[in-house]
Amino acid sequence: MTASYGATSTTDDVLKGADLSGRRVLVTGVSAGLGVETARALAAHGAQVVGAARDLEKAERATKVVRADAANGGALELIQLDLADLTSVRACADALLAAGKPFDVIIANAGVMATPFGHTADGFETQFGTNHLGHFVLVNRIASLLKAGSRVIVLSSAGHRFADVNLDDPNFETTGYTPFGAYGRSKTANALFAVEFDRRHRDRGVRAAAVHPGGIQTELSRHMSDGDIEQLVEQINASRAEGAPAFEFKTIPQGAATSVWAAVTASADEIGGRYCEDCHVAAIVTGEADMMSGGVRPYAVDADNAKALWALSEELIQERF
Repeated sequence: MTASYGATSTTDDVLKGADLSGRRVLVTGVSAGLGVETARALAAHGAQVVGAARDLEKAERATKVVRADAANGGALELIQLDLADLTSVRACADALLAAGKPFDVIIANAGVMATPFGHTADGFETQFGTNHLGHFVLVNRIASLLKAGSRVIVLSSAGHRFADVNLDDPNFETTGYTPFGAYGRSKTANALFAVEFDRRHRDRGVRAAAVHPGGIQTELSRHMSDGDIEQLVEQINASRAEGAPAFEFKTIPQGAATSVWAAVTASADEIGGRYCEDCHVAAIVTGEADMMSGGVRPYAVDADNAKALWALSEELIQERF
């Protein structure tokens, strides 16, 4: 029963007994951390995994464990994808479309966090352009490969609480830039993308959901120093309610559990159009709350906000879906 899963559940826990033979899954960001573990767990249960990564040599080394653990016909193939360059994104999508093989699941896992101010190859603010627009183009371009009963899982974050999307200034041309403010905007955008994609495709049996993996120490924090991480943990603990336990990082298998739970184990109607964490659908929270206390802000699951972001995204990339 899904009710038995929680913050400490691992990928192996939520996939126990699952037979994914014959199922095909695309996972972005398989060169480290959550992407590798997600691919490993799925292949270990028989899934055919297509792993996308910017650096294929790095991904080849990182995914040796995926191939080693693959069972029941499970396998891994790699494809090049640089989410910060829409030429690369479109080339990846074109290659997948040319192959013509349908997907049962797409897990939009890759991303960057708290980067210095910068721009993607196409001139978009780095985090919004990479985390949101790159996946927006990729998933929409290959949406025809999603058959009835398939799912799209988009990694968001509790970091969405840092900021709503700014539809008037997505590239920080007039507002002041902060690394976590930009990260928050991009993670809210990820959640809203799942909301609108689900609305557009659920009538044909394709569902989408956003997930927060939890606080995990991976390469995602490479732009933060050890001191930055310690300070962030101190801020989280200082904001917690009196008597609440101190914040603890999840392990990577615990962090990837919600992605595979939403992709495989949970019912589609349960997670469709929703924001999930700790292997359950998150409650909507308002008012004061610390970053890691659980729940999703209303603006990150608001249908009108999602539609407006979709329209802006199409305008920015000059492509309609």
